[in-house]
Amino acid sequence: MIPIKTPDEIAIMRENNRILAQLFEFITPLVQPGITTAELDREAENFILSCGAKPAFKGYRGFPATICASINEEVVHGFPGPRQLKEGDILSIDLGALKNGFYSDSARTFAVGKISDKAAKLLRVTEESLYAGIAKAVPGGRLSDIGHAVQQTVEKAGFSVIRDFVGHGIGRQLHEEPQVPNFGRKGFGPQLKIGMTIAIEPMTAAGSWQIRILEDQWTAVTLDRSLAAHFEHSVAITKDGPLILSAL
Repeated sequence: MIPIKTPDEIAIMRENNRILAQLFEFITPLVQPGITTAELDREAENFILSCGAKPAFKGYRGFPATICASINEEVVHGFPGPRQLKEGDILSIDLGALKNGFYSDSARTFAVGKISDKAAKLLRVTEESLYAGIAKAVPGGRLSDIGHAVQQTVEKAGFSVIRDFVGHGIGRQLHEEPQVPNFGRKGFGPQLKIGMTIAIEPMTAAGSWQIRILEDQWTAVTLDRSLAAHFEHSVAITKDGPLILSAL
């Protein structure tokens, strides 16, 4: 069963997700050469707590931190630590918060200083694919319409969609039904209905879509060590179309 949210519940989720949008605005100028991912994690946790929320990821299935911090070929679920960012890196930050009984979830990939043209294109195309998918989150559409739009955008630009990870429903649980793949044929899967809330999160690679998991049992990296990017918004399906909950 795919949970349907009431307008009041969606309003609570909008408030919670706005915390993440504000957090990204706060943390963007901190993403500079020399800072460690552990320092960014501390800043993110303090920000979430200051908003009366709790970090959603910390302790979830044993994850040790507030943010997933994934650098360069790391796709997702990277552990924050003492590694310093350096000029030319790209850093994906994925995070969530819990407040008033509902979860939020969002992700963004940052350029660290000046990055290569190819890296910049990967970030731009991945973000474009997110919004292409969001545009298909409308009542009466099919779930696979979202992934199809993401895949078309990414592959047209010569990049790959990571297939081992998917988006998901979100609400009273961090991960609810349905799963939201970032690839596939359009016109399949559950019909999208008013009140559904989903996290759409394209993860892409400059090379092959294949990945492997590192020894920490969390960090996913591209098999060919090509650069990876990740963008995510939590979205509500309304009578007026998609409402991006995790925007300012």
